[in-house]
Amino acid sequence: MSAAPPKAAGPGPALQLVGCSILRKELDLLLRKNGWQVERRLLDSALHYYLNRLSVELEESLAAGEREGRGSVVLYGCCHPLIDRILRKHGAVRTRGQNCIAMLLGQRRFMEELSRGAYFLLEEWALGWEPMITATFGKNPAVVREIFQSSHRLIIALRTPCSGDFTAAAEAAARSVGLPLEWMDADLDVLEAALAEALSRAGAPGSQA
Repeated sequence: MSAAPPKAAGPGPALQLVGCSILRKELDLLLRKNGWQVERRLLDSALHYYLNRLSVELEESLAAGEREGRGSVVLYGCCHPLIDRILRKHGAVRTRGQNCIAMLLGQRRFMEELSRGAYFLLEEWALGWEPMITATFGKNPAVVREIFQSSHRLIIALRTPCSGDFTAAAEAAARSVGLPLEWMDADLDVLEAALAEALSRAGAPGSQA
């Protein structure tokens, strides 16, 4: 049985959802579809490359929820080595799943594609590819290609029901690192189940997984 849902000190939902902006459109669709009433706080997806900033901004978001009297559900995978310690400090609940890709594809399919050497590309990353890669790995194209080719054998661009047409951006990203590009469609069933389960553990009404 789920615990009674927390009560916010002020107006608005009793829970906040802190997550990565990489799934912004998918999350919005699922919240509307299910009528889940949560205060949404999304962090820049590029923070995965800056662990110090990720921990700081995650802590700040959780603390802001506490000041507002809200419980927190965190839509993140194991994206920071200390993420579960940070969440325990604030009494937050995290979605189950290794990362956002596993929460889209399911763990088995994710691991199958990972074993093929896949680098997974979502729309937001594709559209912001050049500045993100330059900020992370520098401006030397040969070095960037060497880094990617030493770790991956292909790029898989993931389309969800919320994706726009990012074909040109994905092709340019794959070309820049010298890897073949494949496309894969992902529905939102696995993500929806993971989110429903986390909200249920946090005591959100109407969210039984």
